[in-house]
Amino acid sequence: MSDMRNAGMKSKAWPFEEARKLLKRFQKGAPEKGFVLFETGYGPSGLPHIGTFGEVARTTMIRRAFEVISDIPTKLICFSDDLDGMRKVPDNVPNPDGLTPHLQKPLSDVPDPFGKFDSFGAHNNAMLLRFLDTFGFEYEFYSATEFYRTGQFDEILLRAVEKYDEIMEVMLASLREERQKTYSPFLPISPSTGRVLYVPMKAVNAKDGTITFDDEDGTEHTVSVTGGQVKLQWKPDFGARWAALGVDFEMYGKDHSTNTHIYDKICRILGVPAPEHYVYELFLDENGEKISKSKGNGISIDEWLTYASAESLSYFMYQKPRTAKRMHFDVIPKAVDEYHQQLRAYEDQDITQRLNNPVFHIHGENVPKSDMVVPFAMLLNLASVSSAETKDAMWGFINKYAPDASPETHPGLDAAAGFAVRYYHDFVKPNKTFRAASDQERAALADLAAALGDVDVAKSMIDKKNEMKANGQAPVETLDFTNADDLQSIVFAVGTIHGFEPLRNWFTAIYEVLLGASQGPRFGGFIALYGVDETIALIKDGLDGKLS
Repeated sequence: MSDMRNAGMKSKAWPFEEARKLLKRFQKGAPEKGFVLFETGYGPSGLPHIGTFGEVARTTMIRRAFEVISDIPTKLICFSDDLDGMRKVPDNVPNPDGLTPHLQKPLSDVPDPFGKFDSFGAHNNAMLLRFLDTFGFEYEFYSATEFYRTGQFDEILLRAVEKYDEIMEVMLASLREERQKTYSPFLPISPSTGRVLYVPMKAVNAKDGTITFDDEDGTEHTVSVTGGQVKLQWKPDFGARWAALGVDFEMYGKDHSTNTHIYDKICRILGVPAPEHYVYELFLDENGEKISKSKGNGISIDEWLTYASAESLSYFMYQKPRTAKRMHFDVIPKAVDEYHQQLRAYEDQDITQRLNNPVFHIHGENVPKSDMVVPFAMLLNLASVSSAETKDAMWGFINKYAPDASPETHPGLDAAAGFAVRYYHDFVKPNKTFRAASDQERAALADLAAALGDVDVAKSMIDKKNEMKANGQAPVETLDFTNADDLQSIVFAVGTIHGFEPLRNWFTAIYEVLLGASQGPRFGGFIALYGVDETIALIKDGLDGKLS
């Protein structure tokens, strides 16, 4: 066994834990179909959203981990339920009134309001494909309409007719008494209106593979369950799709968890082992409420990508998927910087450590190097104090700190500079609140400005701090005012001399008085980036009450 496979078999990273569970299904060898099938589902009643991204990204992470520990080929499919009836007219389409006559028709039979595709379902499927391709996911696309209407689901539908009583027993046990009276696992498509019908069955004929029902106008019809004339209700459809395709793994949100036993039972009734599952927690907004497309709370994928890279979003998705996480704009800077911290750590890690690193699960073995020589949080503060309107303005400061960097050599940093300007103007600037310094803080800030203006003053302050701490350090001989660590030593020394206890109160004062925020960057690094003279001027303006 290779070192990587051996490390994967022991890794505590959650994708490997799930991959090992899946591997146990194949102790006797590869499945008859020759590959392990991962599936994600998509409801094309609307555009792909951040939950779609999370589901495909996390499934891909488990698939990647499985490929490390097994030689069995894998496939990922994204299955679109485009034969579902359109239950309501979306608000965000042109001429919504024109769709009203098509309510309850399969999405693949509803005209495209945008006039670009054969149907509304085809339009949304195309948006899904573009979405997935933009992020480089490796997948195959399956359409429910195609599978039902071309007969690829016929075998499983005929088996469902044969097992009708067993399926009904499972379903009726999960329904209220009133719903039990009209429930059917089969949804016929009206021969007269083309609408998906939620009607009870008058007869189910296993021998002929037909169902009999009354149409909306009372006309009795008997139709075959094959050839796309009938589709399954969504709960039976879940299990039947697993059985028809031979799905080995599917993940879904906690809102599906109460139905898992139903999906599994129906899959087994249809003669196929149920797949492995992974149930993830749902995202919350900043108020702790469940994110809802109809409410528009939380953050969309387009909004995230307005302020940060797709990789940072993948990093956020990797973190504790079974813990409900608040997903709002404030989490973006932290996700960006933590992602790049992990990139830098990866370079020096051994195989075991690398397989536990989130960036392996985002990139596989092709983990890029970070070119973020300036943290994103620092770029935000730079945008703040410099009132930068463009990333070009940011580069004037970045080059003081990293003279060898450029947009061409550091494209990730260049993009982040643009993101930082945008994020600052949209979220930081409107909420900046400066306060006046206390007497203690005023004296300390004045001394910090003096130390930054005179290297001898700075040395004496560091020496005085060392004397106070009785740490036995020799007097400081040299200081480099372009070095972030040396500048941080000066900041520490001033805070210690002025008796801030704990010392973090000193840094909080710096952030609140000079940056208008309660948190901020490592201040020595910020000085090196912004410039010593500029920082002295910033302190003066802060003490004079000129910052706003």
